[in-house]
Amino acid sequence: MLVIGWREWVSLPSLIETKIKAKIDTGARTSSLHAFDIVEYKKGKKFYVEFSISPLQKSKKKTKRVTAEVIEYRKIKSSNGIESLRPVIQTELQIGAKKISIELTLTSRDEMGFRMLVGRQALKKNFLIDPCKSFLQN
Repeated sequence: MLVIGWREWVSLPSLIETKIKAKIDTGARTSSLHAFDIVEYKKGKKFYVEFSISPLQKSKKKTKRVTAEVIEYRKIKSSNGIESLRPVIQTELQIGAKKISIELTLTSRDEMGFRMLVGRQALKKNFLIDPCKSFLQN
């Protein structure tokens, strides 16, 4: 198993080339990505979401517009206790040399310290976390 710290630079290669600073969050079930200007639409029998990703905190540099298929909508309770219905997409996550398929909810994380949370569904059976370390897999 790959050892990671409590925060890591991660990649979402099928969505954006730029790495994203992510918090490794065992308290969160599902991973979450900062997305904005979200437009949801239906094409045939499938639902899609078009959104913008700004991978760098407090910067609009390297912002990219992407489209993904929505696999479902899920009620998520945020850290402040507020519940919201979020679109969930499937994508590839890379931490270090390890690539895995994950479910990712899309929401505004402008007020949060990290553009992305990697939740325990993505972490289980794939990673060991050293909570005293950061950026072990640059």
